[in-house]
Amino acid sequence: MIALGFDPGLATTGYGLVRKEGSRYFYISHGTIRTPAINDIAKRLAIIYQNAFDLIKEHKPDIIAIERLYFEKNVTNGIYVAQARGVLLLATAHQQIPVVEFSPTEVKIALVGYGRAEKIQVQNMVQRLLLLDEIPRPDDAADALAMAICAFHIKPIHPGNI
Repeated sequence: MIALGFDPGLATTGYGLVRKEGSRYFYISHGTIRTPAINDIAKRLAIIYQNAFDLIKEHKPDIIAIERLYFEKNVTNGIYVAQARGVLLLATAHQQIPVVEFSPTEVKIALVGYGRAEKIQVQNMVQRLLLLDEIPRPDDAADALAMAICAFHIKPIHPGNI
């Protein structure tokens, strides 16, 4: 089974691909979708959509995990993250892949066992579970790998329900 995790953001959206066989996790790839600030919002969202669509089409994941929107102190940033999530969900729905959503706290609990764990603790666990030589970088991609790992442990929302 293959899971694709997304950590949405307008400037940088992280992604991570993980395969699970039995009780073992296997690293496939990770990276970021970056959008130039010089472009208008519509173009930036189109870049995220197209790159996500292409990733899904190429890797054919069985499930997709996306970070759930949480309260943002910066409302403008929260709106941009929500818009990025929207195009990610659209790319997912267009290819009819089941979706699961996690809050950052849920990911921390699932991977570290503590909802207020530090980012480095989550990254260390991702490194250990995927048997990587070093912590994955950048942070957005490491977070997306954590999302992908969590995807194996929850009932998905099917595309028709989005």
